[in-house]
Amino acid sequence: MVSRRRVELPVVDVARLCCSPLVREPLSAEQAGELARVFKALSDPVRLRLLSLIASHEGGEACVCELSGAFDLTGPTISHHLKVLREAGLINCERRGTWVYYWVLPQTLQRLAGVLAPEGVRA
Repeated sequence: MVSRRRVELPVVDVARLCCSPLVREPLSAEQAGELARVFKALSDPVRLRLLSLIASHEGGEACVCELSGAFDLTGPTISHHLKVLREAGLINCERRGTWVYYWVLPQTLQRLAGVLAPEGVRA
């Protein structure tokens, strides 16, 4: 079992995004703005693929060293995309020695799915 210490990051307050599906009631302007930031983070193909690579990695977390090889991009570019995902509240990370390990925050994905779920379908 890997111990994870809490890392404080400036993330979107996804707790307030826990709302009923779009088909039941309209989002407030604030909810729409917060959701848009999260969806915008996912709208880039590199970030979407990074999220998928992290989520599907054995053990539920991946080292940046394992992610970088999957792209024809520089290290700083990969780091930028990971930072955008972190700031959107989609992933979190921890430094271990010289490497940084990332994992997906499932509660954010569940809330996004819940907002998009048709009436009567649970995310």
